Amino acid sequence: MAKIKGIELIKDGKRLDGRKPLQIRDVEMKVGIIPNANGSAMVRFGKTIAVAAVYGPRLLLPKHLQEGDKAIIQCRYNMAPFSTDDRVKPGSSRREIEISKVIRQAFEPVLFLENYPKTTIDIYIEIIQADGSTRVTSINAASLALADAGVPMKDLVVALSGGKINGTLILDLNGLEDNNSEADMPMAFTANKKEITLLQMDGELKQEEIKKLMTEMFKAGEEIYKMQIKALKDRYSE
Repeated sequence: MAKIKGIELIKDGKRLDGRKPLQIRDVEMKVGIIPNANGSAMVRFGKTIAVAAVYGPRLLLPKHLQEGDKAIIQCRYNMAPFSTDDRVKPGSSRREIEISKVIRQAFEPVLFLENYPKTTIDIYIEIIQADGSTRVTSINAASLALADAGVPMKDLVVALSGGKINGTLILDLNGLEDNNSEADMPMAFTANKKEITLLQMDGELKQEEIKKLMTEMFKAGEEIYKMQIKALKDRYSE
């Protein structure tokens, strides 16, 4: 069994937090939590909490940064200093810069950027509590914030992490699993057409394991999408 200092990560078919291998954590979503933003959302997967705020489309200055035929997306992912047990150093780390880039790329195929030339759509994401799977939690929050801002989208983007521990495929890795898994595979995709906009992997998975994991992530993503729709409806039914 996969162990950490004598602790088995999977025992008798259950993970340390009591979940089955393909079970996601408790999820909470709220939309419209930052009044000054054009759109905003909070998404919680277990103990991981991401807050996203969207501003724009708005004129991009200075002018030399503008694209004449489309808008650009600017994304900033940041972990609050108090978000982990070990205090995070102020300023952007290499990891935060990399995650900011992949989140931006996850939304570029989905937004109608050509409708807003010379403008920027700014996405700010703050991780206020981290316990694994922060980038996919952030993408779900950003998807809701963009919808809340009224930014035209081809579809909502759903994101989820998958991985493997001791040969067992799992979904929605928590922090302990994230740091000690044999493989970690975050994925983002459009909710309806299942078009993948982000796919990364650390570790090793066989081809059939990747296919199985993606199938399970698409399946679980349908439930996440229903939660996104409910959060948006709750926002505008208030």
